Amino acid sequence: MATTFITGGSGFIGRNLIRALRSRGDDVRALARSDSAIARVTALGATPVRGDLDDTLALRDCMRGCDVVIHAAAQVTEWGPRQQFHHDNVTGTANVVAAAREAGVRRLVHVSTEAALADGTPMVRIDESRPLPRNPYARYCASKAAAEALVLAANGASLETIVVRPRMVWGADDTSMLPQLIEAVREGRFMWIGGGRHLTSTCHVANVVDGVLRAVDAGRGGEVYFLTDGEPLVLRDFMTRMLATQGVDPGNKSVPFAAARATAWVAETLWDRLSLRGKPPITRMVVCLFGQEVTLVDAKARRELGYVGPKSIEAGLEELKERLRADA
Repeated sequence: MATTFITGGSGFIGRNLIRALRSRGDDVRALARSDSAIARVTALGATPVRGDLDDTLALRDCMRGCDVVIHAAAQVTEWGPRQQFHHDNVTGTANVVAAAREAGVRRLVHVSTEAALADGTPMVRIDESRPLPRNPYARYCASKAAAEALVLAANGASLETIVVRPRMVWGADDTSMLPQLIEAVREGRFMWIGGGRHLTSTCHVANVVDGVLRAVDAGRGGEVYFLTDGEPLVLRDFMTRMLATQGVDPGNKSVPFAAARATAWVAETLWDRLSLRGKPPITRMVVCLFGQEVTLVDAKARRELGYVGPKSIEAGLEELKERLRADA
C-alpha cells in the first residue's frame, strides 16, 4: 500500500484521482487551502493537509513518508495577471518539487497540458518530440511551459519526475469547462471560431486518471506522456454532442479565425493597458487552443505505460446524460 500526496485534490482531476487512489488501497494526503476544500477531500477518503503552495516547510513536512507526489494544482483560466500565472503555476510547482526532494519522495508526477506547447500555430498530430516553444502564445501557456521545464530539469536519481499532458479534459464531474460553455451559450456569448470544423483531441477525466496512475507505476523519469481518448474528433461535433447531454444547443453563430485572432490581440492589449476589470470577450488562448486543430498522438503512453483510455466517448456522453437525470 502506497502513500500519495496530491495537490489540487479538490479540483476536477484531483477529486477523481483521490477516488481512484483510495479504491486501489492507497493512503492519500491532499493539500487543501479552504474549509470547503478540506470538506471535499475528506469526503473522498483523503487526509486533508491545510496549506497552500507557498508554504514550503508545510509541504515538506506533509510529504515525509510519501512514496509519490501528484501535482495537479494549477491556475487554469484563460485570463489574469501574468504575475499571478507565474506565481501559481511556476513558483508553486518549484515549491512542490523542492519539498518533494527534501522530504525524500521517490517519484513526482506533474499534470500538465498540451497548452504548454502552444505557439499560435495549429498542432497537428504532434507527439512528445515537439519541443517547448521559445515564445509561448499566451500567459497561461507560458506558465505551464515554464513549470514543465523545471519539473523535467529536476529529474534525477533521488527524485524521478514525470509529466503527463491530457487535452481538453471532460466528464460528468466537470466543474470547469462544461459549466463555462453552458453559461456562455445561455448568455448568448458563444460562437464557433472558424466554424469549429477542425479536428481536436480530447481526454475524459477517467482516462486522465488511468494515465496518471500508470505514469506513477511505470513512467520513466524525465519523460513526457500525452493522454487522449483515442482518434481525433471534429471539435464542433464533439462539443455539440456534449452540450446536448445537458439540453443545450450551441447554435450556429461563428466568427472567422482571422477575425477572432485579431480581436483577441486587440482586446488583450486594451485590458492590459487600461487595467480593465474582468476578462476580454475573447482571448488568444481560446483562439489558439479551440479555434484551430489541436491533435495529439498518445502512442508513447500506450506503448510504455500500457495506457488504453478505458472510458469511450460514447460511455462518457451517456454518463453526462445520467448525471443530468440524477440531478433533475
